[in-house]
Amino acid sequence: MKSFFDSDTERRGARARLRDVIREHSLAFGSFTLASGGRSHYYLDLRKTVTHPEGAHLVSTLLLDRIQTWRPDAAGGPTLGADPIAGALAALSHLHGAPLRTFIVRSHAKGHGTGRQVEGNLQSGDRVVLLDDVITRGGSLIRAARIVAGLGAEIVRVLTILDRQEGGGAAIEREGLQLESLFTLPDILSAQELEGPPQGESESGPAPRSRRAGDAP
Repeated sequence: MKSFFDSDTERRGARARLRDVIREHSLAFGSFTLASGGRSHYYLDLRKTVTHPEGAHLVSTLLLDRIQTWRPDAAGGPTLGADPIAGALAALSHLHGAPLRTFIVRSHAKGHGTGRQVEGNLQSGDRVVLLDDVITRGGSLIRAARIVAGLGAEIVRVLTILDRQEGGGAAIEREGLQLESLFTLPDILSAQELEGPPQGESESGPAPRSRRAGDAP
């Protein structure tokens, strides 16, 4: 496969640029209501990054740069977090001369047609990398891992863009899997931002917003 970066300096530059894109397009400060009823003064929506042209290119390049070291047959993960990532990875891997099949794991099996719960290109015996945009407590990734393993695939790694470090990594390890992430929260937000909204921002600013079960800011 053609090298994704000519040097570690170029690789670090791409990661730094992706951090900027995430902060510009995915980060918001205000007052947010979680599905649990809790509150947060910040919100990170990485779907804004992975569906942005530059963001999608940076994410897929950095992920493939990591993925190629494990030489999997396929990569994919739970909907909706992995959906745009899977498409970008498949296209970019083809351009680099080593096509990587991708797949998406549904929350529930289809109630019509083939009744599949895994869509795309996953085959029994595949060595796969399981993907998601964010890991919080690991629930959706663990469900997807069990479904994929049940179809006869071997999961060689779990890879996410962001690890919120809220127990997801330990939960993945209890499943006998290894987790790697491009970023953790302290890579994206400063210590001051993690403690409270930036000066000039108020938690009473934007109207509170509800999140669906399992999601987190």
